[in-house]
Amino acid sequence: MNPIAAFPINSKWPAQHPERLQLYSLPTPNGVKVSIMLEELGLPYEAHKVSFETQDQLSPEFLSLSPNNKIPAIIDPDGPGGQPLALFESGAILIYLAEKTSQLLSEDPATRYETIQWLMFQMAGIGPMFGQLGFFNKFAGKAYEDKRPRDRYAAESRRLLGVLEKRLLGRTWIMGDEYSIADIATFPWIRNLIGFYESGDLVGIADFPNVLRALDGFVARPAVIRGLNIPS
Repeated sequence: MNPIAAFPINSKWPAQHPERLQLYSLPTPNGVKVSIMLEELGLPYEAHKVSFETQDQLSPEFLSLSPNNKIPAIIDPDGPGGQPLALFESGAILIYLAEKTSQLLSEDPATRYETIQWLMFQMAGIGPMFGQLGFFNKFAGKAYEDKRPRDRYAAESRRLLGVLEKRLLGRTWIMGDEYSIADIATFPWIRNLIGFYESGDLVGIADFPNVLRALDGFVARPAVIRGLNIPS
């Protein structure tokens, strides 16, 4: 029996390996969180490209899985109780995969919740602010004569980098010596801010050496190198 067949999304992106976890995504900062996580965990999975160019994210098939029309989304054919589980929202997926495998999220309750705290810091702060800054600095906002929107997001992005810089002082990773889902969530956005969004100078990224040092360690990881290009 094909546990994926009952999901409408399978009609647009047929599973060639229905026994594997199915990933529907694109190599954006949010998308690569899950591909990197899966590569770090070594879980078998099948990746499907959700193309923004053809507005795949607005198709009825994708919306049946991710009603907020955002990537990434997954279907795990071997979810809780052996039943298929569909999930959207990158943070929820990271927590789920960490708990499924007992990896990259401490089982100590205090450390666990502190890690989730920093995951939420990325989701509520770094992701939205960096995304808005990218829009105003690189895309449509670049032509706006009024630079106040861009400067507002640049200032808030710089403030958030300062919070992260202080957190990383004397720590290898956000949670200390242990690499975690907090790092997987955060550093794709730092990389994107400097690279794709071309906003490093705007936020004064050189003023955050701990952030840059941790970013260098992150992008050197073999699983990160692979995950940053999935799905191709």
